[in-house]
Amino acid sequence: MEHNSSNFIKNIMIADLESGKHKNIITRFPPEPNGYLHIGHAKSIITNFGLADEFNGKTNLRFDDTNPLKEDQEFVDSIKEDVKWLGYEWEELRFASDYFEEMYERAVLLIKKGKAYVDDLTQDEIREYRGTLTEPGKESPYRNRSVEENLNLFERMRGGEFENGSKVLRAKIDMSSPNLNMRDPVIYRISHATHHNTGDKWCIYPMYAFAHPLEDAIEDVTHSICTTEFEDQRPLYNWVVEECEMESKPQQIEFGRLNITNTVMSKRKLKQLVDEGFVDGWDDPRMPTISGLRRKGFTPGAIREFVIATGISKGSGAVDEAMLDHFVREDLKLTAPRTMGILNPLKVVITNYPEDQVEMLDAEINPENPEMGMRQIPFSREIYIEQDDFMEDPPKKYFRLFPGNEVRLKNAYFIKCNEVIKDENGQVIEIHCTYDPETKSGTGFTGRKVKGTLHWVDAKNAIPAEFRLYEPLILDSELEAEGEDEGSGNKTFLDYVNPNSLEIVHGFIEPNMKGSKPQDKFQFFRHGYFNIDPKHSTDEKLVFNRIVSLKSSFKL
Repeated sequence: MEHNSSNFIKNIMIADLESGKHKNIITRFPPEPNGYLHIGHAKSIITNFGLADEFNGKTNLRFDDTNPLKEDQEFVDSIKEDVKWLGYEWEELRFASDYFEEMYERAVLLIKKGKAYVDDLTQDEIREYRGTLTEPGKESPYRNRSVEENLNLFERMRGGEFENGSKVLRAKIDMSSPNLNMRDPVIYRISHATHHNTGDKWCIYPMYAFAHPLEDAIEDVTHSICTTEFEDQRPLYNWVVEECEMESKPQQIEFGRLNITNTVMSKRKLKQLVDEGFVDGWDDPRMPTISGLRRKGFTPGAIREFVIATGISKGSGAVDEAMLDHFVREDLKLTAPRTMGILNPLKVVITNYPEDQVEMLDAEINPENPEMGMRQIPFSREIYIEQDDFMEDPPKKYFRLFPGNEVRLKNAYFIKCNEVIKDENGQVIEIHCTYDPETKSGTGFTGRKVKGTLHWVDAKNAIPAEFRLYEPLILDSELEAEGEDEGSGNKTFLDYVNPNSLEIVHGFIEPNMKGSKPQDKFQFFRHGYFNIDPKHSTDEKLVFNRIVSLKSSFKL
């Protein structure tokens, strides 16, 4: 599996190996199991696993499960599935909760060294005492408790004596530090909650900023790769490793997070979309989650190539969403069978074709990959075409079907429109045409030319199908760059949800697609690439998700 071989993190690793600082490379992918992974996490997965692979190192999958109130086994299982689906195998499966006892002992060590204290201030008071970017913080009145008192209180916190929020353990660092992360951060809080992995064994839990560097050190991680929003926390990361006297000294390295236009890249926001019913779950094909992309029909190879093409840098500008679509087209063009589907059917009766005759016509499965062979499609007196392939009063340069005009049916014959049938409301419901048997596709007919070619399906043998057509869920290309909570002005990101992000239509497909399975992918002539939906498809009715349209203006 190829990875981006030129980036600054790789250069750091090369230097570390050459200098003897490390004998081998160990990375980790450390998700919090409080939601489903999205395409931004895919970049972290591919970066961590890819770089370790490149140096014959190893990568652990480790769940940062330090907050039982937000975590669930469902998220653990989904994350494992996503990592495997992307094509990676972890060296070891670890959980932060595996290390809770050691973390507790390291916190006790900090207390004994006078580097941590139990604080009785409320959460709001701690925030108030913290100060601002321009004003130093104030020391808590509980900051100078004795070591003995702190040890006693911390032990009693673990024993369950105190209510949630009544006490915390804070690192004692520097309340006047210009870095707010170093102003005596909270490293343990009380939470009487059942943990998905440890049950009710614990009622105090380490904060992420304290637990994460310890986890890396315990696992002998050499390079702790994260996104740039953690850059300000690197001094605290290093302080925890040093003051807790960890033998291993991981190096935190930050890279720019992946942002995509018209795409929400916040787990909290995605959860809100799910909880408030804007989508039908974490795996909704409109979601940028890995499970949503998988259900929509994206391939692991397309996502890997996309991530690699975006590169690794400190910057985090938004990537055009069309770039992701480009890579899935590239991945599917040689593997997806070609077929014909009618999304908005209009019946055509070929009046001079024998009423009871059905003939089988030859068609290539994939013209770009002749080795895929041929398929046969039925043709008879009645067919369906797309409604927008016919106009009664067409504009100039309209080359499809209209009264008196002749077009080619793909892989079949020329037909000419002779009569239009309408209902009582004046709506066109049927077209009557004649065909020329000499114009059969593949016979080499050159007697005359037509400018329009239409796709179609045989009405007698067609299979009914549902098609789901997607547009971006969020209509603001700059929304993510404007902040975690707000969009332009006083609007929140929910004000940018596209009410037309999903269109469901019902039509027909070729009969040779009967027996197709969920996640099978096809290119429908003129309409794009489609995937059989694994959630809503049944043996009686196939449901197709459009992955991408055929055309793109994107250029690498």
